[in-house]
Amino acid sequence: PDLYTGKTMEDKSLHWADIYADKIIREKGEKECYTCASGITPSGTVHIGNFREIISVDLVVRALRERGKNVRFIYSWDDYDVFRKVPKNMPKQEELASYLRKPITLVPDPYGKEESYARHHEKEIEEILPRVGIFPEYLYQAQRYRSSLYAEEMRTALVKRNEIRSILDEFRTEPLEEDWWPISVFCTKCDRDTTVVEGWDGDYGITYSCESCGNHETIDLKHTAAAKLPWRIDWPMRWAREKVDFEPAGKDHHSEGGSFDTARKVVQIFGWEAPVSFQYDFISIKGRGGKISSSSGDVISLADVLEVYQPEVARFLFAGTRPNTEFAISFDLDVLKIYEDYDRCERVYFGAEAINEKKREKERRIYELSQVERVPDKMPPQIPFRHLCNLLQVNSGDIQKVVRSFPELSKDQAQRLEVRCTCAWNWITKFSPEDFRFSLRTASDPVPVFETSVNASSIRAVVAAVRAVVDKLETYDERTLAEALYNAAASVGVEATEMFKIVYSVLIGKDKGPRLASFMLIVGKDRLAEILDRFLETSN
Repeated sequence: PDLYTGKTMEDKSLHWADIYADKIIREKGEKECYTCASGITPSGTVHIGNFREIISVDLVVRALRERGKNVRFIYSWDDYDVFRKVPKNMPKQEELASYLRKPITLVPDPYGKEESYARHHEKEIEEILPRVGIFPEYLYQAQRYRSSLYAEEMRTALVKRNEIRSILDEFRTEPLEEDWWPISVFCTKCDRDTTVVEGWDGDYGITYSCESCGNHETIDLKHTAAAKLPWRIDWPMRWAREKVDFEPAGKDHHSEGGSFDTARKVVQIFGWEAPVSFQYDFISIKGRGGKISSSSGDVISLADVLEVYQPEVARFLFAGTRPNTEFAISFDLDVLKIYEDYDRCERVYFGAEAINEKKREKERRIYELSQVERVPDKMPPQIPFRHLCNLLQVNSGDIQKVVRSFPELSKDQAQRLEVRCTCAWNWITKFSPEDFRFSLRTASDPVPVFETSVNASSIRAVVAAVRAVVDKLETYDERTLAEALYNAAASVGVEATEMFKIVYSVLIGKDKGPRLASFMLIVGKDRLAEILDRFLETSN
């Protein structure tokens, strides 16, 4: 049975994560444990494009576990890579620049919180992934290389130097130099990678010289912290070391002649076969400006996304999109539609909205994979995101007051609503269009300016007619209140469009706003009466 839903796999539709789980089992055979891998160099803020790989692996891991398989999910921090460029969003630019060409793990944290620059970025993602239900096993490559864990693998690369060179040359326009070595060295005196390998003793001894500081020495691979394999050899070596069965990669690695093409051949030198893989596409950002770029520092992180999207909705964005499809994460008005799409998916799952059987199974599977933990036992109460935006603005952003206005919710439901409210208020205050924002007028606000052709006496007549409707507000629902407002406009001989402008101006100081009838029901009789009465008193 399914870990998350209790259903058997026969009940499931073929989501892309299920398809790849089946492919892994088919191609790798029955195993006691399947290893699924992901990883990145913590050269800067881990952005939402990097997160696409992490969650893609998580979704396949879940699909494998739902098939009763034991799965090891590893996430490799390549923190022994070279620090090549200072991202523009980092403080202390000059100080960081002095560490260029050194291992990232030796660069200090510019924020002064962690033991290194690398650890700062690692910790950011490690602390936030549990919020979206992702719990990998972390492997720190600096720690592994510096403890000489890979001494035998580095020696194997040296022994097979010519074979590796031939593989790499297959995908190069110019062949590698004769003095090329499948190993790189950080100088033990200046820590930079500005070194030249001068020879190998046929065993574990490597002789090198440093172009930066002039150091010249021989190191023992079994007892040095200075040596590592270059990326195109390091990646397949770790596939073999960790017995990796599945690892996706981005377009750059999967491009023709890219590192995946070379790795699938190099890995055989280390006695393993390439893992099942797929290419995931780029992510763009809509409604926030700029594009994702690690080197420039113009990045959107998972933390940024979770400011606006509750964790289940963030997972929904990825679970509902095939990995090889480019899509945009929106911060503009599309946020409203994305929440509506998630709520609809939830209604479909619980049978509260009917669609055809094929689409229903697809939506049900997406909903299952969108959950941070397990699927709720029954459909949660749905408070639409758009409605929450209005409630929060009416209540000046008082999240607790809005949550308390739904006393029928259980503790868990109230906590989930609080998260959605926080996301809604973040979106309103940081990203929503100006014409979406409003606040109820107070006694200290100046008299509203009306952008209408209606004269002053007719304006007062409209407000008085609407005020009379408010006296009976508790007798209306949204439909009948809308009818009453239209009738109020007709009773004083004013067009409905002009009536709307007048009422919005009196209530929020703008000539348009949320759907008026539902908005008035949210504001409530007492507050509406207070604002309308104040206007009638001051406009005499």
